[in-house]
Amino acid sequence: MTAWLNLGEILKVNASKYKNKLAVKDSKRQLTFSQYNSRANRLANGLMGMGLQKGDRIAVISCNCLEFMEIYAACAKSGIVVVPINWRISPKDMEFIIGNSDAKAVIAADEFVENMESIRNNLKNVPSENYIVIGEKTPKGYKNFEDVVSSGTDTEPDVKVEGKDTWILLYTSGTTGTPKGVLRSHDSYISFFLINEVEFGFTTNDYALILMPLCHVNSTFYSFVFTYIGAAVYVHLEKGFDPEKILKIIDEEGITFSSMIPTHYNLILNVSEEVKKNFDGSSIKQLLCSSAPVRRQTKLDIMKFFPNAALFEAYGSTEAGLVTILRPEEQMEKLGSIGKECVGTDRIKLLDENKNEVDVGEVGELFSRGPMMFDEYYKLPEKTKEAFFGEFFSAGDMAKMDEEGYYTLVDRKANMIITGGEHVYPSEVEEVISRYPGVFDVAVIGVPHEKWGEAVKAVVIPKDGETLSAQDIIDFCRDKMAGYKKPKSVDFIEPEEMPRTTTGKILHRELRKKYGGGGV
Repeated sequence: MTAWLNLGEILKVNASKYKNKLAVKDSKRQLTFSQYNSRANRLANGLMGMGLQKGDRIAVISCNCLEFMEIYAACAKSGIVVVPINWRISPKDMEFIIGNSDAKAVIAADEFVENMESIRNNLKNVPSENYIVIGEKTPKGYKNFEDVVSSGTDTEPDVKVEGKDTWILLYTSGTTGTPKGVLRSHDSYISFFLINEVEFGFTTNDYALILMPLCHVNSTFYSFVFTYIGAAVYVHLEKGFDPEKILKIIDEEGITFSSMIPTHYNLILNVSEEVKKNFDGSSIKQLLCSSAPVRRQTKLDIMKFFPNAALFEAYGSTEAGLVTILRPEEQMEKLGSIGKECVGTDRIKLLDENKNEVDVGEVGELFSRGPMMFDEYYKLPEKTKEAFFGEFFSAGDMAKMDEEGYYTLVDRKANMIITGGEHVYPSEVEEVISRYPGVFDVAVIGVPHEKWGEAVKAVVIPKDGETLSAQDIIDFCRDKMAGYKKPKSVDFIEPEEMPRTTTGKILHRELRKKYGGGGV
């Protein structure tokens, strides 16, 4: 039986089928499929010319750019494993990941060379000649990225890369603890590409806008799914998220799809009426909410703002890939749900603490299995074992299922508050508070309490120009939830004070540290 072609192989095919068709673009340059394939070949051969071989790891520290896409493609062709590193983390954490992953080379954008220099002497596994810089200037001790590309031939690398081989070693964002290396094979990505083509109905005429960092699993999924089928990808270069610029890109480029987090949508929804009047947005056919829970009102507002777009919500993880999907036709009827199992995914299990399945309507830990599953946590066999129940994996999320088989995400297991012996899931309280006029965003945590063990605290970001009071928010919650669930205290903070991961997930453990609730 012939195996599915991996990304590197399909790029060669698409370079023949769609030679002069746009493949990737950013605000600085663009590549056709033929040019994309040629540069990927040259980079792959250039890296192998430096002594790197199939299975070796190469760490990459860069904001979004076409070079990042070329690195992924070149490694798919050569069998070298990409280790994408979140550029927002500290140099010390970068040092940990580069060392833990056994990387033998580092590619860094020029703006991160200073970070590299601060830890370079500690990176014993990276030979001194294996540092590459992306940018116009080449500091001493670095090879320039373009020189490495130029050093390689345009021929397809003479390497057999199999589906079971690792393509990417991703490190988790660490919302509940130390980042873990997640080994993902070519087969797991190919499964994702094909399943999403079915679920979303993507075609070669689509044009995706990639906003989330390319060091994150979401962007590796929702960029290369389009490369795989011969569609175009626009990579947004900027670190920040300017909603006016994003809306302009959508209109000028004719974008048909984008995956965004709730924070992105909230920023777009809060642009001025003048900006909204100048925005057409008719090209958008599909939108995805992912990577963090989406509140009901946010989804209603998205559907109103993008009336021509089919809205999807997905639940998944770095480890499991896509697990459930709520389809456009289900949005109004099942607002608040994360949908049902996606095509190709096995039945989900919701288990209690004793690993027994819970009844319909009861909360349990969500376990899933399917073809998009990761292989293992790198160098952490015990952590890998703990995450599985048989072949079923859990990312530590709690959920419940209704009588029609739709799942609702309740919260992270680690975020659960126990107050007076009662369990409180922060997302339930956050959902209510988010509906209070003037609230832009909110996080709920447990803080120490002498009598109840923990008390519920809300940390609120007001909308611009709004003045809110703690008592008003507490009173708003009074008749909308059980007494033990409503917040006993409310703090107000600025948007930049809310700790988040690269993808916008709120780091509840950091808030617990700040307010005395511990960092577990």
